[in-house]
Amino acid sequence: MITEQEFTNIYNLHASKIHRLCLGYASGNNELAKEWLQETFIKVWKHRNSFKGKSSIDTWIYRIAVNVCLGDLRKSRKSITINEDLLSNSDNDDNNDNNEGNIKKMYHCIDQLNEQNKALILLELENIPQTTIADTVGLAHGTLRTRLSRIRKSLLKCITNGK
Repeated sequence: MITEQEFTNIYNLHASKIHRLCLGYASGNNELAKEWLQETFIKVWKHRNSFKGKSSIDTWIYRIAVNVCLGDLRKSRKSITINEDLLSNSDNDDNNDNNEGNIKKMYHCIDQLNEQNKALILLELENIPQTTIADTVGLAHGTLRTRLSRIRKSLLKCITNGK
């Protein structure tokens, strides 16, 4: 059983990573990402007694977050669009704005991936250990490494060619 103090520690440790994961699913929509972050931790709190410890707490929370994001996208068939003005204006801005533009391009390319590949790369971008990612999505570690390699190549192609 997770106590209130333990939950607070878990939240403080994982909230920023979960927010960035949700931000990836929300294609940069911060308000939607915050909503999913909140829903994720509400579910963590509600179901804290059902956590059996068979996997790490990290894996359990990431799985909940991925399910919250995908579930909401499926439920409402939300189509998250990226502000195209941010993409086109990135060439004329200074380095910080250019970096932000590149990040937006990356999210745009990530948004074009299928749901599972999107989850894999977003977790990878959070520097989550590959063993945790494999446990979270139910893949063998070797399969995960192969998929991540293919996804990275696909993203590089998308970012450089703009497709």
